[in-house]
Amino acid sequence: MTPDLQTRSINTLRFLSADGVQQANSGHPGLPMGTASIAFTLWTRHLRHNPRNPKWAGRDRFVLSGGHGSMLLYSLLHLTGYDVSLDDLKSFRQWGSITPGHPEYGLTPGVEMTTGPLGQGFATGIGMAIAANHMAATFNRPGHELIDPFIYAIVTDGDLQEGVASEAASLAGHLSLGRLIYLYDDNRISIDGSTDLAFTEDRALRFEAYGWHVQKVADGNDVEAIDAAIQAAKADPRPSIIVCRTIIGFGSPNRQGTSKAHGEPLGDEELALAKQNLGWPTEPRFFIPEDTLEFYRQAVTRGGKAEDEWKLRFEAYRRIHPDLGKELERRLKGDLPSDWQSALPTFPADPKGMATRASSGKVLNALAAKLPELIGGSADLAPSNNTKLDGYPAFLKDSPQGRNFHFGVREHAMGAALNGMAVFGGVIPYGGTFLVFSDYNRPAIRVAALSHIPSIFVFTHDSIGLGEDGPTHQPVEHLAALRTIPNLTVIRPADANEVAAAWKVAIENKHGPTVLALTRQNVPTFGPFSEPTVERGAYVLKDFGAEPKLVLMASGSEVGLIYAAAEKLAAEGIAVRVVSFPSWELFEKQDQAYRESVLPKSIQVRLAVEAGVRQGWERYASAFICMDSYGASAPAKTLFEKFGFTVENVVARAKELL
Repeated sequence: MTPDLQTRSINTLRFLSADGVQQANSGHPGLPMGTASIAFTLWTRHLRHNPRNPKWAGRDRFVLSGGHGSMLLYSLLHLTGYDVSLDDLKSFRQWGSITPGHPEYGLTPGVEMTTGPLGQGFATGIGMAIAANHMAATFNRPGHELIDPFIYAIVTDGDLQEGVASEAASLAGHLSLGRLIYLYDDNRISIDGSTDLAFTEDRALRFEAYGWHVQKVADGNDVEAIDAAIQAAKADPRPSIIVCRTIIGFGSPNRQGTSKAHGEPLGDEELALAKQNLGWPTEPRFFIPEDTLEFYRQAVTRGGKAEDEWKLRFEAYRRIHPDLGKELERRLKGDLPSDWQSALPTFPADPKGMATRASSGKVLNALAAKLPELIGGSADLAPSNNTKLDGYPAFLKDSPQGRNFHFGVREHAMGAALNGMAVFGGVIPYGGTFLVFSDYNRPAIRVAALSHIPSIFVFTHDSIGLGEDGPTHQPVEHLAALRTIPNLTVIRPADANEVAAAWKVAIENKHGPTVLALTRQNVPTFGPFSEPTVERGAYVLKDFGAEPKLVLMASGSEVGLIYAAAEKLAAEGIAVRVVSFPSWELFEKQDQAYRESVLPKSIQVRLAVEAGVRQGWERYASAFICMDSYGASAPAKTLFEKFGFTVENVVARAKELL
């Protein structure tokens, strides 16, 4: 292409983005104007994608981690031929548009990940690279490298300041994720002003210490230098970061290089001056030169050809490796094996029982052979979380086919990485830690819920039953807090059989994340049930008497408690219904008739028992035995006695209500 066409193509990106922000009178013009040359180079010279099939399995991935610069991504999608129209650009940040203020996965064709909360895109991309490495090691064969994507991202000063980015970068360097190439928008400006106010370490040396391949591009508008750096990054076995010195709001005569270019429209006058400064027509808005659009739309032809070639390679692969080909196709489609549920274990009734964390480990290992896509691990707590798949190798630099992950003490990065693995496809990822540390996961859980990403979070040690470690490790408010997240399914199973059913729900849930809250201490195992239990959210465990006058309801470890209390009440001639309530979210999805059958309006005396705060139980119960304080350091049995989680207290409260 000619230098003039190249310049026009880059400026088209700049001013489509700036026009979108100006029309909305809201947004961030600085990043798109400053990184336009970087995005141009990547998207026209390196990124393998097909605008007509955004979900093509053989594509590279691109994440705009600085999601506030979303107009840059929407402009790229429109120009290269995705189903994002010029009218969509003009509807930036408006009600009902597919161009929201920050990119949202599943809403806009071509958006690979929800970003905006800084650091999330950075860490999620690392999860994508993990999944890519695992899938490549599992399925690629000499001469048939079907899984070979690069994971690209534009990352910002803000991303690099977030703790989750440090966690994720350390993990990526340790694992030598060579499919990962990040372009760092080093504009040295944040909302408050110069990054010198708060961010002065040598970022290049920092990433070298993490084990990354580090390059510097002195001028973020130097297309050839950026191109050469990406080429070198592709050839290096380490994750790569390319530090590109940029000017925020490039072209704006009075705002470039200042914080004023970051998070507000340029204004009509300054936008006109910027266009004049770079030789761009001031009118009309959203101007796209014909030759520029023609150049960008070559991506459609190029992408279609690349996908066709990949399909031919896939056909050759299937001829030579038919079983692998069939399995790869299944996993890329996200289909489950037809008989996978047959591996779900059932557990005999046992008054002594076992901890639900232990039964979860048994379920995982029973499923491992039937579900090879099931992969995961723990934030350095695998023996406690029971998340290890026995007999399978660990995912390490030299064994990327491994299914057991050692995330290290990096709960936040683990959560974001799970999201990246899930959206990459071909795997069902899970990650474990203590429930109290779900707070460290929470931003990633929220993004997963918002974006309908089916990550599975395994949280053990779910109450004061943790015992001697004390209140720092005893979650009391966490179940309530997690239950407030829309589109998150929280399941607190009561026994081993509910655990098996909970894993079934989690694996089949393709529309959002699932949390499993599991006990440290043993709980009794009730007999296996022929009817759905966890799937219905709540169910009648047993009616003691023909016409119950009272409903005792609980989740998790407290179900065994209310069952024992019901036996005592029944022995005194008081009819009681015992309801196991593993998941509010699943219960609310049931029809009115079912919900009425479990909690009939005719029985208004209802006591909820849970070793956490009562918040939310008010919708189902009229009285409560819950936590209203932090726990303490003592054996679990002592704690349950001191905080009122005893058969005697449940019986006494029940009688008070009648």
